[in-house]
Amino acid sequence: MKRTAIDLICENVPGVLRDVSTVIADHGANIVYTQQFISELRGYKGRALIHFEIEGEDIESLINSLRDIPTVFDVSMHHTFEDIWGKRVIVIGGGAQVSQVALGAISEADRHNIRGEKISVDTIPLTGEDTIADAVEAVSRTHRASILVLAGSLMGGMISKEVKRLREDGIPVISLNMAGSVPDESDLVVSDPIQAGTFAVMHIANDAMFDIFRIRGRRF
Repeated sequence: MKRTAIDLICENVPGVLRDVSTVIADHGANIVYTQQFISELRGYKGRALIHFEIEGEDIESLINSLRDIPTVFDVSMHHTFEDIWGKRVIVIGGGAQVSQVALGAISEADRHNIRGEKISVDTIPLTGEDTIADAVEAVSRTHRASILVLAGSLMGGMISKEVKRLREDGIPVISLNMAGSVPDESDLVVSDPIQAGTFAVMHIANDAMFDIFRIRGRRF
Protein backbone atom coordinates (compact mmCIF):
# COMPACT_ATOMS: atom_id res chain seq x y z
CA MET A 1 0.00 0.00 0.00
CA LYS A 2 1.07 3.59 -0.60
CA ARG A 3 2.28 5.39 2.50
CA THR A 4 0.81 8.76 3.40
CA ALA A 5 1.93 11.24 6.05
CA ILE A 6 -0.69 13.02 8.14
CA ASP A 7 0.02 15.80 10.64
CA LEU A 8 -2.46 16.67 13.39
CA ILE A 9 -2.51 19.69 15.69
CA CYS A 10 -4.26 18.55 18.86
CA GLU A 11 -5.08 19.69 22.33
CA ASN A 12 -2.31 18.62 24.71
CA VAL A 13 -4.41 16.45 27.03
CA PRO A 14 -4.38 12.76 28.05
CA GLY A 15 -6.16 10.37 25.68
CA VAL A 16 -5.65 12.27 22.42
CA LEU A 17 -3.26 9.69 20.94
CA ARG A 18 -5.70 6.91 21.92
CA ASP A 19 -8.63 8.67 20.23
CA VAL A 20 -6.69 9.40 17.05
CA SER A 21 -5.19 5.90 16.72
CA THR A 22 -8.64 4.37 17.30
CA VAL A 23 -10.06 6.32 14.35
CA ILE A 24 -7.13 5.26 12.16
CA ALA A 25 -7.67 1.60 13.11
CA ASP A 26 -11.43 1.88 12.48
CA HIS A 27 -10.66 2.92 8.88
CA GLY A 28 -8.47 -0.14 8.36
CA ALA A 29 -5.26 1.92 8.09
CA ASN A 30 -1.94 0.76 9.55
CA ILE A 31 0.43 3.11 11.39
CA VAL A 32 4.01 2.47 10.24
CA TYR A 33 5.67 5.46 11.90
CA THR A 34 4.66 8.15 14.37
CA GLN A 35 6.20 10.96 16.39
CA GLN A 36 4.68 13.47 18.77
CA PHE A 37 5.96 16.70 20.27
CA ILE A 38 4.73 20.02 21.61
CA SER A 39 4.50 22.55 18.78
CA GLU A 40 6.34 25.87 18.75
CA LEU A 41 4.57 27.01 15.58
CA ARG A 42 2.93 30.42 15.68
CA GLY A 43 -0.74 29.99 16.49
CA TYR A 44 -0.26 26.43 17.79
CA LYS A 45 2.33 27.01 20.54
CA GLY A 46 1.83 24.57 23.41
CA ARG A 47 -0.40 22.22 21.43
CA ALA A 48 0.52 18.67 20.46
CA LEU A 49 1.73 17.99 16.92
CA ILE A 50 1.34 14.32 15.97
CA HIS A 51 2.91 13.03 12.78
CA PHE A 52 1.68 9.71 11.38
CA GLU A 53 2.88 7.75 8.38
CA ILE A 54 0.17 5.27 7.50
CA GLU A 55 -0.75 2.64 4.94
CA GLY A 56 -4.38 2.70 3.88
CA GLU A 57 -6.83 3.11 1.04
CA ASP A 58 -9.54 5.68 1.79
CA ILE A 59 -7.35 8.48 3.12
CA GLU A 60 -9.86 11.27 2.43
CA SER A 61 -12.51 9.56 4.56
CA LEU A 62 -9.94 9.01 7.32
CA ILE A 63 -8.93 12.67 7.33
CA ASN A 64 -12.58 13.78 7.58
CA SER A 65 -13.09 11.47 10.57
CA LEU A 66 -9.95 12.78 12.26
CA ARG A 67 -11.24 16.33 11.88
CA ASP A 68 -14.41 15.31 13.74
CA ILE A 69 -12.44 14.50 16.92
CA PRO A 70 -13.15 17.36 19.39
CA THR A 71 -9.52 17.63 20.56
CA VAL A 72 -8.13 17.88 16.99
CA PHE A 73 -7.70 21.42 15.66
CA ASP A 74 -6.13 20.78 12.27
CA VAL A 75 -5.30 17.85 9.95
CA SER A 76 -2.99 18.08 6.94
CA MET A 77 -1.59 15.53 4.47
CA HIS A 78 2.06 15.46 3.34
CA HIS A 79 4.73 13.35 1.67
CA THR A 80 6.46 10.89 4.01
CA PHE A 81 9.88 11.63 5.50
CA GLU A 82 11.30 8.88 3.30
CA ASP A 83 9.95 10.64 0.21
CA ILE A 84 11.38 13.99 1.34
CA TRP A 85 14.62 13.17 3.16
CA GLY A 86 15.27 9.60 2.00
CA LYS A 87 17.95 7.38 3.54
CA ARG A 88 20.13 8.83 6.28
CA VAL A 89 23.90 8.76 6.66
CA ILE A 90 24.79 9.31 10.34
CA VAL A 91 28.23 10.75 11.17
CA ILE A 92 29.41 10.82 14.80
CA GLY A 93 32.74 11.84 16.29
CA GLY A 94 35.15 14.75 16.66
CA GLY A 95 34.36 18.09 15.05
CA ALA A 96 37.20 18.34 12.53
CA GLN A 97 36.84 14.74 11.34
CA VAL A 98 33.03 14.91 11.28
CA SER A 99 33.11 17.99 9.06
CA GLN A 100 35.39 16.28 6.54
CA VAL A 101 33.31 13.09 6.46
CA ALA A 102 30.22 15.24 5.97
CA LEU A 103 31.95 17.04 3.10
CA GLY A 104 32.53 13.77 1.27
CA ALA A 105 29.06 12.42 2.06
CA ILE A 106 27.22 15.59 1.02
CA SER A 107 29.18 15.92 -2.21
CA GLU A 108 28.47 12.29 -3.13
CA ALA A 109 24.81 12.51 -2.07
CA ASP A 110 24.39 15.52 -4.34
CA ARG A 111 25.49 13.45 -7.34
CA HIS A 112 22.87 10.79 -6.62
CA ASN A 113 20.09 13.14 -5.54
CA ILE A 114 20.37 15.07 -8.79
CA ARG A 115 19.49 11.81 -10.52
CA GLY A 116 16.41 11.26 -8.37
CA GLU A 117 17.75 9.59 -5.20
CA LYS A 118 16.98 10.93 -1.74
CA ILE A 119 19.93 10.67 0.67
CA SER A 120 20.42 12.99 3.65
CA VAL A 121 23.42 13.44 5.94
CA ASP A 122 23.11 13.93 9.73
CA THR A 123 26.15 14.81 11.86
CA ILE A 124 26.94 15.50 15.50
CA PRO A 125 30.41 16.28 16.92
CA LEU A 126 30.79 14.65 20.32
CA THR A 127 33.48 13.93 22.89
CA GLY A 128 33.68 11.32 25.63
CA GLU A 129 33.32 7.54 25.51
CA ASP A 130 29.92 7.37 27.21
CA THR A 131 28.47 10.20 25.14
CA ILE A 132 29.56 8.67 21.84
CA ALA A 133 28.47 5.18 22.92
CA ASP A 134 25.00 6.50 23.74
CA ALA A 135 24.80 8.15 20.31
CA VAL A 136 25.87 4.96 18.53
CA GLU A 137 23.29 2.95 20.48
CA ALA A 138 20.59 5.42 19.41
CA VAL A 139 21.32 4.97 15.70
CA SER A 140 19.33 1.73 15.56
CA ARG A 141 16.33 3.66 16.92
CA THR A 142 16.75 6.56 14.49
CA HIS A 143 14.16 6.70 11.72
CA ARG A 144 15.60 5.89 8.25
CA ALA A 145 19.19 5.52 9.53
CA SER A 146 20.99 3.46 6.88
CA ILE A 147 24.70 3.64 7.72
CA LEU A 148 27.01 5.05 10.42
CA VAL A 149 30.42 6.66 10.01
CA LEU A 150 32.55 7.06 13.15
CA ALA A 151 35.01 9.92 12.76
CA GLY A 152 37.62 10.46 15.44
CA SER A 153 41.19 9.78 16.52
CA LEU A 154 40.52 7.40 19.45
CA MET A 155 37.44 5.25 20.11
CA GLY A 156 37.04 2.00 22.00
CA GLY A 157 35.50 0.48 25.12
CA MET A 158 31.73 0.92 25.27
CA ILE A 159 31.73 2.49 21.81
CA SER A 160 33.08 -0.75 20.33
CA LYS A 161 30.40 -2.76 22.11
CA GLU A 162 27.68 -0.53 20.69
CA VAL A 163 29.21 -0.74 17.20
CA LYS A 164 29.06 -4.52 17.42
CA ARG A 165 25.41 -4.42 18.48
CA LEU A 166 24.57 -1.96 15.71
CA ARG A 167 26.10 -4.20 13.06
CA GLU A 168 24.14 -7.13 14.47
CA ASP A 169 21.01 -5.03 13.94
CA GLY A 170 21.91 -4.77 10.26
CA ILE A 171 23.31 -1.22 10.08
CA PRO A 172 26.80 -1.10 8.53
CA VAL A 173 29.56 0.94 10.19
CA ILE A 174 32.52 2.72 8.60
CA SER A 175 35.35 3.87 10.88
CA LEU A 176 38.18 6.25 10.23
CA ASN A 177 41.62 4.72 10.73
CA MET A 178 42.04 5.62 14.40
CA ALA A 179 43.49 4.35 17.66
CA GLY A 180 41.33 2.08 19.81
CA SER A 181 39.23 -1.00 19.14
CA VAL A 182 36.44 0.58 17.06
CA PRO A 183 38.20 -0.04 13.71
CA ASP A 184 38.39 -3.76 14.53
CA GLU A 185 34.61 -3.88 15.08
CA SER A 186 33.68 -1.88 11.96
CA ASP A 187 32.77 -3.15 8.50
CA LEU A 188 35.25 -0.89 6.75
CA VAL A 189 38.18 1.29 7.86
CA VAL A 190 39.10 4.32 5.76
CA SER A 191 41.98 6.72 6.39
CA ASP A 192 40.67 9.64 4.34
CA PRO A 193 37.57 11.16 6.01
CA ILE A 194 36.27 12.58 2.73
CA GLN A 195 36.53 9.15 1.13
CA ALA A 196 34.78 7.59 4.15
CA GLY A 197 31.78 9.86 3.60
CA THR A 198 31.83 9.09 -0.11
CA PHE A 199 31.88 5.32 0.53
CA ALA A 200 28.97 5.61 2.98
CA VAL A 201 26.72 7.26 0.40
CA MET A 202 27.83 4.93 -2.39
CA HIS A 203 26.88 1.91 -0.28
CA ILE A 204 23.29 3.02 0.34
CA ALA A 205 22.65 4.61 -3.08
CA ASN A 206 20.43 2.57 -5.35
CA ASP A 207 22.35 3.50 -8.49
CA ALA A 208 25.91 2.93 -7.20
CA MET A 209 27.97 -0.22 -7.82
CA PHE A 210 29.57 -0.39 -4.37
CA ASP A 211 28.87 -2.88 -1.58
CA ILE A 212 30.68 -2.60 1.76
CA PHE A 213 29.86 -6.20 2.61
CA ARG A 214 31.91 -7.46 -0.35
CA ILE A 215 35.06 -5.85 1.07
CA ARG A 216 34.19 -6.16 4.79
CA GLY A 217 37.25 -5.96 7.04
CA ARG A 218 39.41 -4.11 4.53
CA ARG A 219 41.40 -0.97 5.34
CA PHE A 220 41.97 1.82 2.86
